[in-house]
Amino acid sequence: MSSTNHEIDYQIYGEEMQYVEIELDPQEAVVAEAGSFMMMDTDIKMDTIFGDGSNQDSGVLGKLFSAGKRLLTGESLFMTAFLNVGQGKKQVSFASPYPGKIVPIDLSQNGGKFICQKDAFLCAAKGVSVGIEFSKRLGRGFFGGEGFIMQKLEGDGMAFVHAGGTMAKKTLAPGEQLRVDTGCIVGFSKDVDYNIEFVGGIRNTVFGGEGLFFASLRGPGTVYIQSLPFSRLASRVWAAAPRGGGKDKGEGSVLGGLGDIVMGDNRF
Repeated sequence: MSSTNHEIDYQIYGEEMQYVEIELDPQEAVVAEAGSFMMMDTDIKMDTIFGDGSNQDSGVLGKLFSAGKRLLTGESLFMTAFLNVGQGKKQVSFASPYPGKIVPIDLSQNGGKFICQKDAFLCAAKGVSVGIEFSKRLGRGFFGGEGFIMQKLEGDGMAFVHAGGTMAKKTLAPGEQLRVDTGCIVGFSKDVDYNIEFVGGIRNTVFGGEGLFFASLRGPGTVYIQSLPFSRLASRVWAAAPRGGGKDKGEGSVLGGLGDIVMGDNRF
């Protein structure tokens, strides 16, 4: 079977803050989310495209449908395409949005489809379709929280997703089950059965601090898990940020918040 996506070579650099360098042959292209671009050689043409660029020959309605699916996942209507218009090989690089790992996904070795968290997608070979994974179960839509809207990457080319913190890769045997915090899912192969389950127990619900629901993943297939979802990172930064522009007296102090009560807090 001939490839319908552009065939790209790549190399990933770095440890905690990684970037991926993609090598493009003449007339090869890669598409990326806005804000992920890092650097590129001359003779690479950057262009804003409507949708993901995978259905350029499908007419106006096809392009509108492709872009509309991106709106459902909270992404922009537009993506950026980087095309090598020169004579030789050229490089373009894309950076991680926060500390973690860049995970290369070869769609040709994953049955042509990979399902990922809505904010995990970084970039892909031109021709890869970036859409929404529609759920067949009501439980996912009503109770999935940050993990219920999933993106699907379809095609036979390379795609790159980002995992926050440390990335764990789990290979599930047929019928083997794994329970994961919904925000900690990076993505999984197309044969993995995915659902949302209630944590259960009044103490878990009220005092557990981990949310009311978790994702249940059942094999066969491969699952990628992140230790630091962006939502968790953002909430911790927001909770620790001083209010009112003043210096946080509790920072580095044994008394911490108690010191604010004893000495007075004039930040507000």
